[in-house]
Amino acid sequence: MSIIDDLIASLGSDAPLREVRVCAFWTAVVLDDGRCGLASTLRPEEPQCAGPAPLVPRAGHLLECSALELAEYAKSESLLEASIGLAAINSLMEIDESRCVELNAEQVILKEGAGRKVAIVGHFPFIPRVREAAEKLWVLEKRPVKGDLPAEMAAEVLPQADVAAITGTSLINHTFEGLMKLCRPDALVIVLGPTAPLSPLLFDYGADIICGTLVTDAESVLRLIGQGANFGQVKRGRGVRLLTMARTQHSI
Repeated sequence: MSIIDDLIASLGSDAPLREVRVCAFWTAVVLDDGRCGLASTLRPEEPQCAGPAPLVPRAGHLLECSALELAEYAKSESLLEASIGLAAINSLMEIDESRCVELNAEQVILKEGAGRKVAIVGHFPFIPRVREAAEKLWVLEKRPVKGDLPAEMAAEVLPQADVAAITGTSLINHTFEGLMKLCRPDALVIVLGPTAPLSPLLFDYGADIICGTLVTDAESVLRLIGQGANFGQVKRGRGVRLLTMARTQHSI
C-alpha cells in the first residue's frame, strides 16, 4: 500500500461536507461539524484554458461526495484533484494533541539544523535564516528561484544531508515515498507544511518529526484563503495552530 492508501485507511468515520474551496494558494475542505483540512493548491504549469480534459471533472458537484469519497482524490494524477484529496484527509484526521507541541517548522529546523548540513525540499519563507544557521543548506524546488536547486537533483543532494525537511506537498504530487527513500538512515527527517498530515503513520515511512497545522476557525481561514492570503497571512488571522509531532524517542 502507498502512504495515501495507509492515510485513508487510518481515518475514522465518514462525514458529510459543508464546503470545498480551491483557492489561489490553499485548498480547504470543511466538514458539516466544522472541522477543516488544508492543503496547498497545486496545478499544472501549462495553461488549462478550455481543454477537453478538466482538472476536476466533478467541479460544482463535490458536495455530493462524502469526506472519505473526497479523500480518494488524493490518489489522482490531477494535481488539483490530489490537492482536494489531501485537504479532505486532513479534515478527517484525528490528531492526538497529547503527542504534539506548539512549535512551527522554522523553530524546529533552526534548532536541529544549526551547524549541520540541511536539505529542504520546497522553498519556504524562512530559508534565509536557516542558511545563516546551517553549515550547508540545499533548497530543492520544482520552480527554483535564485539560490535554489532543481528538484531533479534530489538523488544527489538528499543523501548528503544530516537534516532533511520535506514539504507535505510531496504527498500531492506523489513524490513523498521516493524522497523519503533518498534520505540517509541516520538523518533527521522532517515533514512540514499545512499539507502534512499530523499522523504517526508518517513515522512508518521514515519521518522523525511532523510539523503541521490544525485549523481552529474554519470561517476565518476560508475568508482569508478565498481572498488570496498566503500562509503567513493565515497564521496572523489566528484561525490555525502550528503543531509538531515527533517519534517518542526524539525530544523536541
